[in-house]
Amino acid sequence: MRLRDLGLIGNCQCSALVERTGAIVWCCLPRFDSEPVFSTLLDERDGGSFLVGPAEGGAGTQAYLDNTNILDTTFETPSGSFRVRDFIPRFVLYDRTFRPTQIVRIVEPIAGTPRIRVACRPTLGWSKRHAAQTAGSNHVAFEGFPAHFRLTTDIPISYLAGRPFALTERRHLMLTWGAPVEEPLPALCSRFFEETARYWRRWIMECEVPPLFQREVIRSALALKLHCFEDTGAIVAALTTSIPEAPGTGRTWDYRYCWLRDAYYSLSAFRLLGHFEEREQFVRYLINVASSAPDLDLAPLYRIDAESDLEERTLDHWPGFNGEGPVRVGNGAATQRQHDVFGEMVLALSPVFLDERFGAERSPATLDLLQRLARKAAAVAGTPDAGIWEIRASPRTQTFSSVMCWAGVDRMAAVAGHCCRDQADRFRSAADRIRADILARAWSERRSSLAASYGGDELDAALLQTASLRFLRADDERLRQTVAAVQADLAIGGWLKRYRTEDGLGTQTTAFVLCTFWMVEALAVLGRLDEARALLERSLAAASPLGLLSEDFAPGEARLWGNYPQAYSHVGLIHAAFAASPRWADVL
Repeated sequence: MRLRDLGLIGNCQCSALVERTGAIVWCCLPRFDSEPVFSTLLDERDGGSFLVGPAEGGAGTQAYLDNTNILDTTFETPSGSFRVRDFIPRFVLYDRTFRPTQIVRIVEPIAGTPRIRVACRPTLGWSKRHAAQTAGSNHVAFEGFPAHFRLTTDIPISYLAGRPFALTERRHLMLTWGAPVEEPLPALCSRFFEETARYWRRWIMECEVPPLFQREVIRSALALKLHCFEDTGAIVAALTTSIPEAPGTGRTWDYRYCWLRDAYYSLSAFRLLGHFEEREQFVRYLINVASSAPDLDLAPLYRIDAESDLEERTLDHWPGFNGEGPVRVGNGAATQRQHDVFGEMVLALSPVFLDERFGAERSPATLDLLQRLARKAAAVAGTPDAGIWEIRASPRTQTFSSVMCWAGVDRMAAVAGHCCRDQADRFRSAADRIRADILARAWSERRSSLAASYGGDELDAALLQTASLRFLRADDERLRQTVAAVQADLAIGGWLKRYRTEDGLGTQTTAFVLCTFWMVEALAVLGRLDEARALLERSLAAASPLGLLSEDFAPGEARLWGNYPQAYSHVGLIHAAFAASPRWADVL
């Protein structure tokens, strides 16, 4: 199985990956971090799947309906051609967003009389036990799940076990978790399709996009939106678990949770796109998280319901993606201390107080949380932690963590200038102190660059963020030197690794997609726009045919690796595209 052959559908409640074969190979219900009901992504032999494909097998061609998250897979067969249209409904109903836990599959002939196969075989989560089935007149109920799980269809029930049959007219399948379908299926599926297409196209029309790289930004925006769990406001890092960063490495992690850091970066991308409702929802999530930690001792990540029970375990009876295990559930990084999150949370909240458009969102509780986060950032800056890359070794004093703490205190000083002026000087003094300490302790004379950790000489790609965070000015020679050092030291086939530091898991053989997009941003800040655009154009070739990106990329084999799609990577693309593009005023 290849990641480039998978398309994503979703509705901010649940999601699924659809292979070019017409099989749904990954889907967790009723939410992103639930156990999977379809899971051949991690076990091709025994995992559950939902196939609607040619009788003789084979792959089709996938494309999204323009400016939507509706996926078409088109098949050409000896007996004729047909299309499978997949989507998960999302639209506004009764002044609320309707996002049911349902998957709609519409299959229709295009030419000839194609013969197709339909086989829906869900499994009971990580047990991999196949669900017992009870057939009705126009549905199949799957037993053993915590809610009613039913496939309703106008295809003869006798054909749903994989028996080939002739497709002579449009047929409909709706998989529901919870309340079953009671309305006539053809009309219901048509209405849901039309409303869902209208919703996504309207959402895109409300997006800001740069003059260049518009299609790539639009697809990234649509993919990023599907990482938002609207019920609580959480934003997940990815919608999958345990896809390896590279073959044979054992670097397999569960990313179906809300990293506070990743959420901040996602919110910053939504800000560029001109969408702010995601921040409003995340603020509520963050306040809920913070209320459970009176001392504000935040973990790096939480479940999407804000719970912190994320004990990491391996599932030995699962072979993993293409046999590349282990399969992990939970994530041990939840027990780490990553000090940058305090700065990032200040950056996530500060627009509420710095942008007059959001005055209605201001509250004493939000301002109090902002101040506490900034004070925490000031207190932990310059102290050891696990850092942005979550290296499972002894904590060090990470430069990026301190830079992000500085950014949080710096922005809090600006907020204080508007809301609580008696504290502005104190926060400004703290920011100046942190910055001076970083420049004194993290500068490597041997490298002529900022180093990854205080007193060290190793580099990491997160240092590129000193440009976009304005820690170093564009005309500061130290920024130019740092960018050049990172580019020279971490290059891999025209891309960038995260670091070269020994992390106990072997040497990295793939590039981390986000880091190359950070380089695009840094080059743009330095005024090297031609280089920035050229690098971005080369990098876009890594995307799947559908425009989706995973966490990692192997330049030598031009192959995507790591959890897929990855919010970080699409965030990076959006930021890089805006940074490398001219302004609309310079184009129109």
